Amino acid sequence: MKKEFKVGDYVGWNSEAGRLHGTTRKKVTSPANFKTYTVRASKEEPQYRIKSDKTDQRAMLKDGVLKKII
Repeated sequence: MKKEFKVGDYVGWNSEAGRLHGTTRKKVTSPANFKTYTVRASKEEPQYRIKSDKTDQRAMLKDGVLKKII
């Protein structure tokens, strides 16, 4: 079963900088340019734009690496 996240969900994920937390800002369901690369998102495999609390940076992540934090 795929996880679905909504805009505004507070999520966590692992990165090279360690465990990060942030808020989902947008659900992306079609290919899009993000920073210096193309995100290959689709309706079946969405990705989420997230703003990190720790670094204030934005990331684009697949649902499989995200965990909703209550």
